Amino acid sequence: MANHQNSANGWSKPSDQRTTGKVITCKAAVVWGPGQPFVMEQVQVDPPQKLEVRIKILFTSICHTDLSAWQGENEAQRAFPRILGHEASGIVESVGDGVKDMKEGDRVIPIFNGECGDCKCCKSEKTNICQNFGVNPFKKVMNNDGTSRFSTKDGKPIYHFLNTSTFSEYTVLESACVVKIDPEAPLKKMTMLSCGVSTGVGAAWNTANVQAASTVAIFGLGSVGLAVAEGARARGASKIIGVDINPNKFIKGQAMGVTDFINPSEPGKPLHERIREITDGGVDYSFECIGNLDVLREAFLSTHEGWGFTVVLGIHPTPKMLPLHPMELFHGRGIIGSVFGGFKGKSQLPHFAQECMHGVVDLDKFITHELPFEKINDAFQLLIEGKSLRCVLQL
Repeated sequence: MANHQNSANGWSKPSDQRTTGKVITCKAAVVWGPGQPFVMEQVQVDPPQKLEVRIKILFTSICHTDLSAWQGENEAQRAFPRILGHEASGIVESVGDGVKDMKEGDRVIPIFNGECGDCKCCKSEKTNICQNFGVNPFKKVMNNDGTSRFSTKDGKPIYHFLNTSTFSEYTVLESACVVKIDPEAPLKKMTMLSCGVSTGVGAAWNTANVQAASTVAIFGLGSVGLAVAEGARARGASKIIGVDINPNKFIKGQAMGVTDFINPSEPGKPLHERIREITDGGVDYSFECIGNLDVLREAFLSTHEGWGFTVVLGIHPTPKMLPLHPMELFHGRGIIGSVFGGFKGKSQLPHFAQECMHGVVDLDKFITHELPFEKINDAFQLLIEGKSLRCVLQL
């Protein structure tokens, strides 16, 4: 295994153990089939090619997207063996040819929704989609040559995941999917910005543009939903309604700014009617964070006629279509999807990281558990049982 110095405050390669340009053998959590336990394996990580970056992962956490990929919920997206993980922070170990915006030793965040800066979408202010390195759950190899940078000790390929593959001591990413952040940034907290917190806060700030004194309803109080609440609170929303079948989520939600809680499993009027009653006709903004079409319809109908706006954040695996009739849009309600909270990763995330460092968003609230990397199976179990928001693994 490659020797390294590792601490929460930084990392450096010993001068007599240069790894640049060499294959690194290190530890990774490999999943060999749908739902099979993660196995700690010695894997080989190739050097970065042109416009690629190899980073040393110091912290990684677990998201529901990792959970669904591990369980193989979408058969068309299955690819094994694979190194999952997409929420992390680390240090640049080496860069490939052509990488100009970062160097060895820089603190970085991997992002699943990249920003190449060159495509038509990246050049537009209207979207954070990237045509070259956008989120792609079907992608399993690198763009350069269509192969993997991971392999077993006997040379068999191990597939990549969501442009990132952070369940490994070292990983290789396209430089479009690596964000350089403040050298003083606390990396453990910054891990939250790789996915969940950026997705939720950004949905409130960028996608919906929540205004002060407005009303908000959030359907599903997992990490993303609570991040929406945190974003709405920071924007000065007057009422933030949290909807979840788990009453324990309201306790956590209150710390994030949730003012009212509705448990949809309790008997009573339809959910959207209850929300309309306590908001004088409906909320200004609703956020669907579950991935359930029935819930999406309730979220849409809970908004106010004339200007209500629904943001879809939940992943919907079903082939069924939107549960709306076109004529319902004539009532003035709008609906839109949001990827990575509308943040352009490389150009906008460094500023968001600065705001978090200054306390605009409290990242500590999202870290409910911490475990060593070797306990990754336990961390997944915490998420399955609904006991954790984010469990951070230290590598």
